[in-house]
Amino acid sequence: MSVVPAEAVSGRLPEPEAMRADGTAAGPRPGTGAAPLAPRARLLPALGAVYRAQLSRARVARIPLLFVATFQSIGIMVLMRGVVDGGAEARAVVAGSSVLVVAFVALNLLAQYFGQLRASGGLDHYATLPVPPAAVVLGAAGAYASFTAPGTAVTAVTGSLLYGLPLANLWVLAAVVPLAGAALAGLGAALGLLAPRQELATLLGQLGMSAALLLGVLPAAHLPGPVAWARELLPSTYGVEALARTFAVRPDWAAVGGNLAVCAGVGVVSLAVATWAYRRAAVR
Repeated sequence: MSVVPAEAVSGRLPEPEAMRADGTAAGPRPGTGAAPLAPRARLLPALGAVYRAQLSRARVARIPLLFVATFQSIGIMVLMRGVVDGGAEARAVVAGSSVLVVAFVALNLLAQYFGQLRASGGLDHYATLPVPPAAVVLGAAGAYASFTAPGTAVTAVTGSLLYGLPLANLWVLAAVVPLAGAALAGLGAALGLLAPRQELATLLGQLGMSAALLLGVLPAAHLPGPVAWARELLPSTYGVEALARTFAVRPDWAAVGGNLAVCAGVGVVSLAVATWAYRRAAVR
């Protein structure tokens, strides 16, 4: 009389045995009977991979829009040249127009990108990868922010020549672009991930860029009181203030460093909120 295996009665197949490196059977995983999954990627290598992938994608798809952002900012400076001669107002216009390039790409386009990614189910693809959520958000934000560097530099140089401002301290853009870009990219990613619909994410991105235009380019002395207070809540304001102060004959470097420090702090908070929003959207 033959003995029927217990697996045939229960309807289950026997668990496959794992193999050691020498080819011998190691037995199933203790407690589960399933083969172990691949280990989760560490943050820095995953961040580098996502950054390179996003930068390559942005380089192909966003170059025309970068030209639009740069020409838009230069056009604003040309228009403002008719009503602004020089001094603090000229410094504010040039600094605000330069940071506006960062806002157009890092805030507006990133909000649209994450809104589209959420609407199309692209977040499900990232959720299946062994990549930390912070790496996805930081990689995309870093790629979009660094992509704005050429346009910001061209706008700052053009504005300096147009208004007769010194070029010696434009090296501070090496700090303004990543810090303001991180703050605005984190805000854009959070808006795109928290918006319930893709159309609303696009609208919020456009409104954010409009706020950066009106509150960043126009001199603060010409703004009404409540609007000036709202200006202090915009992350790009501190990057604008830091860059504008470097155009002075004797820059107040303590004030420049203070504005950059605030910009960095806002960037950390906005990226943390964007990471939380990514986790929230990915589990739905």
